[in-house]
This record gives sequence, C-alpha cells and structure tokens, in this order.
Amino acid sequence: MHSNSPNGRRESRLHWLAAAAAMAAVMAAAPAEARVTRIVIDDVAPLTGQAIPYEQIRGRAFGELDPNDPHNSVITDIKLGADTAGGKVRYETSFNLVKPVDMNRVSGFMWHDVPNRGGAGTIVVEERELGDIGLRSGWQADNAGNTGVPANRAAGTNHWVAAPIAKVNGVPVAGEVFARIVNQGGASSKPLMVQANPVPYLPATLDTTKATLKTHLRETVDGVVTEGPAIAAGDWAFAKCDAGNPFPGTPIDIDPANAPGNLPVHICLRNGFDANLLYQVVYPAQNAYVLGVGMAAFRDVGTFFRYEAADDFGTRNPVSGLVKGTAVRGVSQSGNMVRQFIFMGLNQDERNRKVYDGAWPIIAGRRVAANSRWAQPDGVLELYQQGSEGPQWWTDWPDPVRKQPTGSIFSRCSTNDTCPKVIEHFGSAEVYALKLTPEWIGTAGDADIPLPRNVRRYYVPGSHHGGGAGGFTHMPATTTGASCPGNSYGTGTLPANPVPHTEITNVLRLAMRDWVLNGTPPPPSRWPTLAGKTLVEANKKAMGFPSGVPGIPDSIFLPENFAFPVFDYDWGPQFNHSEASGVPTGVPPRIGKAIAMKVPKVDADGNEIDGVPTVLVMAPLGTYLGFNITAAGFHKGQVCNYVGGYVPFARTRAERLASGDPRLSLEERYGSHEGYQAAVRAAAEKASAEGFLLPADRDRLIRQAAESSVLR
Repeated sequence: MHSNSPNGRRESRLHWLAAAAAMAAVMAAAPAEARVTRIVIDDVAPLTGQAIPYEQIRGRAFGELDPNDPHNSVITDIKLGADTAGGKVRYETSFNLVKPVDMNRVSGFMWHDVPNRGGAGTIVVEERELGDIGLRSGWQADNAGNTGVPANRAAGTNHWVAAPIAKVNGVPVAGEVFARIVNQGGASSKPLMVQANPVPYLPATLDTTKATLKTHLRETVDGVVTEGPAIAAGDWAFAKCDAGNPFPGTPIDIDPANAPGNLPVHICLRNGFDANLLYQVVYPAQNAYVLGVGMAAFRDVGTFFRYEAADDFGTRNPVSGLVKGTAVRGVSQSGNMVRQFIFMGLNQDERNRKVYDGAWPIIAGRRVAANSRWAQPDGVLELYQQGSEGPQWWTDWPDPVRKQPTGSIFSRCSTNDTCPKVIEHFGSAEVYALKLTPEWIGTAGDADIPLPRNVRRYYVPGSHHGGGAGGFTHMPATTTGASCPGNSYGTGTLPANPVPHTEITNVLRLAMRDWVLNGTPPPPSRWPTLAGKTLVEANKKAMGFPSGVPGIPDSIFLPENFAFPVFDYDWGPQFNHSEASGVPTGVPPRIGKAIAMKVPKVDADGNEIDGVPTVLVMAPLGTYLGFNITAAGFHKGQVCNYVGGYVPFARTRAERLASGDPRLSLEERYGSHEGYQAAVRAAAEKASAEGFLLPADRDRLIRQAAESSVLR
C-alpha cells in the first residue's frame, strides 16, 4: 500500500522516475527487436469522393516483440505469450492505408486512426482534399465479434490482431471472468455480451457446479446492489435452447481452437429469463489473450509507416519519406485506447523514436481496459467494468482517495521526451455516464488539475456522446425517446439531443495539423472548473437546475439515479490498481467506495454555462441535456447511460403558462423569426471570433437558421 503523506507521494514519484531512468539505460544498450518485420499488400483500389485521386491499400503486418525489452515489459503476460525458439512474441494485424496517387500531392501529415471495436473506415473527405495520409490498423486483440480474426485473413474490412494466448509450460492459464444479462425475458437462451460484441472468453468447462449464476433485483447508480436468488447449478447450462429445443438445449462448443466462431457464449435457463432481473454469471475461463500485444502492434505499424523504407523482405513502405508529422486519433472507446497507449509509454518505439507528434482522444475520458488478464476492452464503465483505474489526468497528481501513487498519463513519456501534443474534446454525456470529471479534479475533487502546455481541452456544453444531428428544428420529428447505448439499456423518456460536435471537430482537425506541422497553438482550452464556480456537486440545488421543466422529475437528481461515480474497486492482490494491469482475482470486484462526480452548473433554462461557444446552446430552442432518463426496465428512472436529451421550449407564453413551464417561450425570447435569426447570427459571430467556428460553418449556420421554421 502506498502512503498518501507528502513524503510518501514524493517517494512514489521518485521511485517511478528512478525506474524510468533505469529503463532508459537498458534501452540504450538493448538491441531493437520490437518491430514490424513484414507487410503484405492484399488489395489496392481507388478511393473516390475527393478531387485529388486517392488509392486505398489494404494489407497485413507481421511483427515480433522481445518480452525482455523494456519497451514491451509493461504488457501483462507478455512472457507467457512467447512462441518462438528465441523467446519472441509474434503477432499479425490488419491495416488500411490511403494516400494520394500522385506523391507530389501528399501533404506530409499522417493520421493514424484507432478502430472502434474493429470498425472499418478511413480519413474524411476534408482531410483527403488536403492531401493527408490515412492509416488505420488493429489493436483490439480479444478475437471476438467485430474484432475476431477472420478465417481468410486477406479478406474483410474490419480490423483485428492475431495475438497469443497466455500459457505456462504450454498450458493455457486459467481464471475467472464474469458476464451480465439484463432486460432480457423469455425462455430461450441468451448470449453473453459486453456492449455490442461477445464476452471474449470461453468457459473452461461446461460443468455449472464450477460456476455461479446469481440474480440482482436492483442496482443503483451509486453502487448499491440488492441480490435476488441464485440459480441452482442444475437449472441452467452453457447451451443454446429455444421452444423447439428446450432446456438443457444444445451445449456450446468450448474448444479454443474454434474461437471466435463459437462465440458468443450462451446460457440456457430451465425456467426462462425474467426481464425484471439482472443475471450475473462468474465462470472459470480459458483463452486469455495477451491483450497488450495488440497495443504494441499498433505502435509498430505506426512507426513502420512513419520511418521505415521497407520491411525485412524488401517490400517497400508505400509512404516512405513522405511523412512529416503524425497524429493518433480515436473516438470514444478508441479514444480511451489513445490515452492508455500514451500511459503505457508506447509512444516511444523500439529505437527510442517518438511515434506520434500529436494525439486526439475524442469523447474519451478514461483509459481502455486492454492490459490486464481477462480484460473486456468493449466495456463502457457499467457496473464492475474496468477503465477508471489509475491516473486519468495529464499532470502528475496525487490520488489520496484510492491511496495510489502520484502520477499521470504522461508519467512515462515525460521521462524521455516522447509525449505528444494532445487535443481532447468532450460533451456533457461523458460527465453524467462515463465518469469524466475526475480527469479534471482528481479523486479528491477539491482542486482543478492544471494542464501541461502541450495539452488543450475543449468541452461542448449540453451535448450527448459524439454530438447530435444539429440543425434548427424546434420540435423533434418524433417524440420517441432516444435509444440508450450499452448492454440492453432500452430507451430514454426524452428525445435525442441535437447539439452537434461537427463544428468543433472541423476546427480541431485543422488545429491539430497546424500545431504539429507549423507549431501554431490551438485556441485556449475551455471547460468547466471549480475555480470558475462552473463545476459543482451533482445535485439539483448546486447545479441551479430549474424546477418544473417538463419531463424532468426531481427524482432523477437523487444519488441513486444520477451521475455515475467512479468506483474504487478491489480486483485482488495480483492486480495493479494504478496501472490497471496484472491479474484480477476478485471477480466481480468489491466496491470500496464511490467517488462522487462533479457536474457543470446550468442557467435558468437548465443549459450549461461553460465550455466552448456553441451556436445552438447560445441561441437555444430548448434545454439540451447531457443525460436522459431510462423509460422502463431494470434501470427505470436512472440516467440512461451515455445519451443526452432535449426538452423544447414552449412556442408561446400561453403554451408555457398552460404547461407550468418555468422557462421563457420562444416568442418571449426572440419575438419573431427575424429575432431568432439575429440571435443565431450573434452567436455564430462570437464563436467565430473566438476561434471555435470556421468561416464556412459560420455562414452555413446563419443560412440554416434563416431557412428554418422557427417562429414562422
């Protein structure tokens, strides 16, 4: 246990620095081993949509890692993945590279995009019009669902990493994993899923006496669990069943040689599933992938295309000598990967070179779970999921609540000058459901953590995860509640939040390029702070949220329903809680304490008052919320995971008074359609003047407001 006294924290920091210095000395003497040794080009095709002719190159990279190289020793179980006579760890990973056909049109800037759950794609048209290079490659090595290694590895568009399974003396390691089934009714069997992909680990046995299946009657947002009855071992099976093939059904295939084709794992119940219950299974598992190998493979692919002329077999790097600056970028889960990648020190390659000059984690406020045994990288911070462990901030800062050492995401890269320039941007949904604010104020929550000079932070007030559709539509086309992401959460009571991230993304895309290529600093950071009194306790009174807003009951602001906290989990003695590495043996983990969130302060309309200037929030048509309310099911009445909501203003004063709405109507605010146009124009000019709106977007928004039906 680390001391939280000033001396204890200083000793922890000095120990970390001493270890880093020792690592640097070893690296200087060690031979370079961790690298891409071979690339295979599987397909070359034209890419359309932009004025500059582009080509798309799809292929695979093969590499090897030396487990004894300090560049790789941070990876959990790396030595248990060695599979060559020389003790090396091998991998194969997919990649997709796009570039101008005419090399003279190449800008020199390369984006390395992190796939979200294996997703395909490439850089947007705006970046191709600039002549940028786009690279995307695999990193998620759990071999399940969209990240599954295909039978024909030369085909397909999704991204994957073929990584080894951890073995001791040739025998796969064993351990316990858990999975949860919620809001599922009926007699048929149910799959074990985490977000949209299968839980990636097969049972080691079909014997249900070796596992446990429990029910939960209720779980509150702040971590109070009410257990229901356990399911007897004879009343369930690892099997598929339905009305024509009733319990015990057909046993699932648990031969690891058939993974991922035998995923997802299914559970069949003798008496069927009750939609009012949550089911939680803990079972002995096999096929523990060395997940961190996928992170190292991503590093090696990035550094190969940046620096190398050819592979060991003479295959030429298609962009050799053309890359002048680079940035790694990810959105949501893949943005969390960017943060974890930097934290692990992987922005330094095997020859001690900086891999990426810039990093842009988008709507990502934590570190992805991808470096512990049995981790589930698809998790979204629902109960008992990893991701908030250890430092989530960029400046060395103490963690007294969890009694962890002083540190930061930059602790490793700052010792060897390989930290990238970082731009991060978020919306409000990350605060309420994705446990963002400790990144700003630490676990103690009593001071704003200062940002380093090479980090910019931008907060889009009143927006949901990834932003909405934009536009100037007063009443939604449908009153159907927004769909809530996560594991079968259901829908919200409120329509979707329209506040977009499009405009800030357009600004930051150019800002990152200019910062890397020309040294031009981006606009000043903007986010709610304790010092500015715009970051407050997560309750209705402290927020200043108005009473009587239609569809917003006071009950949503209660601790059991509102603002998901960070949980201080105890994953057991073999798990490093600061590093989020090692082996979790406490499954599911014990909750030590819930670390309360702070949330943004709001105005008399319930709209947030701090962050980047956003036209729709500055000229509002309603209240834009970073949260929604679960309409039905197991989570009824709680924040509906990470989706926002929208409550339109009344159109007239008479409508407002009839409904008891405390917020001024559109008519009272703007008077007429022309008045609303003027408000949008003023907001757009302000955002543009402060550097947060490009001229083309400013003019487009003003035109769209003029063409809208608001107060016509």
